[in-house]
Amino acid sequence: MSRDRGSRAPRSAVFDTDGVLLDSAVVHARAWKSAFDPCLTRWGGEHSGQPPFDVEAEYRRYVDGRPRYDGAEAFLAARGLALPPGEPGDPPGCDTVWAVAARKEQAFTELLAAGGAPVYADTVPALQALRTAGVPCAAVSASRHARALLNAHALDRFFAALVDGVDAARLHLPGKPDPALFLHAAAVLGSRPEETAVVEDAQAGVRAAHRGGFGLVVGVDRTPDRRATAPLREQGADLVVPDLQTLAMTVWGPA
Repeated sequence: MSRDRGSRAPRSAVFDTDGVLLDSAVVHARAWKSAFDPCLTRWGGEHSGQPPFDVEAEYRRYVDGRPRYDGAEAFLAARGLALPPGEPGDPPGCDTVWAVAARKEQAFTELLAAGGAPVYADTVPALQALRTAGVPCAAVSASRHARALLNAHALDRFFAALVDGVDAARLHLPGKPDPALFLHAAAVLGSRPEETAVVEDAQAGVRAAHRGGFGLVVGVDRTPDRRATAPLREQGADLVVPDLQTLAMTVWGPA
C-alpha cells in the first residue's frame, strides 16, 4: 500500500532504536526482570503477593523507551512500592530507585556481552530505500548503549544524527513521554516537527511524538498477533506498521 496521492510525505524521519531498528527490546526486558524480581522477593518476602515482573505487559507499559531511572520509578509506583530516590552513583541493589536502575544496567551490559542485539532483517533495506529517496534520518534512544550498538552493526552510515542517553544527560533532555529527544533530533536534521515522521514501538515514545506535534507518528508492532497495535493507536499513532519495509513503501514509496 502506498500513501494517498494528494498527501505529502514527511521530509525527514526520526527512528527509535530498541525494538525498531535493533531486536534489543527483548534484551532490555530480560534485564529489567533480572533487576526487579529479586528485589520484589526481598521487599515483600515469599508471601508478599507481588507477582514477578511481566516482560510483556509491564515492560511495554512502564519501562519501554524510558530512561532507566524513570522506568524503575514508574514500575515501582505502579506496584505501590515507595523507595527513596538515592543518587546516580548508587551501586546495584534494591534500596533506592537509582540502585534498582543500576541493577538493570548491570544485567543489560552482561546480556549484551553474552549475545548482543541483532538487527531486524527489514532495517537495512528500509533505511537504504529512504536514503535513495533523499530522506534525512536520525536515530534516537534513551539508552547509553545505542550509539555503540548502531556503530557495531554499521547502521550509523544511514543517519545524519544520533541522539542517545549520553547526549540526553549532557544536554539535560528529559526522557519520554516528554518529546525533547525527538525535538532535538529533528532540529539537528534541520527539520520542523510538522514535516518530520517519528517511528516508535514504545507506548511512551508514541505519546511523546504525539505531544511534540510531529507530522506523522508511526507505531511499529512486530508482535505475531498485533496485540500492540491498539495501545499504540490509543497513545497517538497515526499509522501502525508490522515492519520498516512496509513503512518505507507506505509513506515514501511510489505515489
